[in-house]
Amino acid sequence: MLDVNNRLSKCLPAALAWALVWGVTSGAPVSAQVGAVSAPAQVLAPNQVVVAGTVPDELTRATVISRLRELYGADRVVDQLTLGSVVAPPQWTQYVQKLLSPSIKQVSHGQLSVQGNTIDIKGEVGNEAVRQQIASDMAQALNPTYTVRNGLRVAVQEQQMVDQTLANRIVEFEPGSAVLRPATAPLLDEMALAMAKLKGRKFELIGHTDASGSRLANVSLSLARAQAVKDYLVAKGMPAGSLTTSGVGPDQPVAQNSTEEGRARNRRIEFRVGS
Repeated sequence: MLDVNNRLSKCLPAALAWALVWGVTSGAPVSAQVGAVSAPAQVLAPNQVVVAGTVPDELTRATVISRLRELYGADRVVDQLTLGSVVAPPQWTQYVQKLLSPSIKQVSHGQLSVQGNTIDIKGEVGNEAVRQQIASDMAQALNPTYTVRNGLRVAVQEQQMVDQTLANRIVEFEPGSAVLRPATAPLLDEMALAMAKLKGRKFELIGHTDASGSRLANVSLSLARAQAVKDYLVAKGMPAGSLTTSGVGPDQPVAQNSTEEGRARNRRIEFRVGS
């Protein structure tokens, strides 16, 4: 039987953001279901999304391609789907649409294989929470006859490099405000250099506070502080589109709020590597 995932990964350039393989059940061997997956005839640009395999009808093909173009943009999607005499499980096209949700954009160097009722998702994500959430969302969107096999992995090397640059240091702000202290500039300069080495990656800047004061005010402050860090990094040359911000206030402490030392550790900016 043909190992479609391995064959496809050998044929397509590593720079691709996604390679999607499709096939539906027909009772025939796998090789007959999905056809021959070969290298694209045209030269592909980085971060293009290739979808290849066999689907039962033109409506299914158009639905899949349209959905991918909504997610990634028409210029990034390379259509290599073919039509064949295959039989899809009930409501297969609708379930495939649910799989193609915005959450898969968090995966880089990805590969999504849909073979009848079996879903294989591979690629890199920024952290363990995202890895588990994507597979969970897929499983919940499908009926119990489908199996989701989670082959996602955390991009450990990239995250470790960013974490090691930050080390145990904390981005400091003026008390109760989102104004960066001048002394924190060298740290952010180092972070900008480290992040710039991860070309093509996106980053989430997550603001955290201690538990002093109201939660609502702290959430707002944490977001403003994350935005202040983003503004600094953009001024240093980081593309604004590669940086997103969020603020969780006091909800994710890393130390006790009962001591000044613990509160200081909780007032932090987290740099999370994404796709």
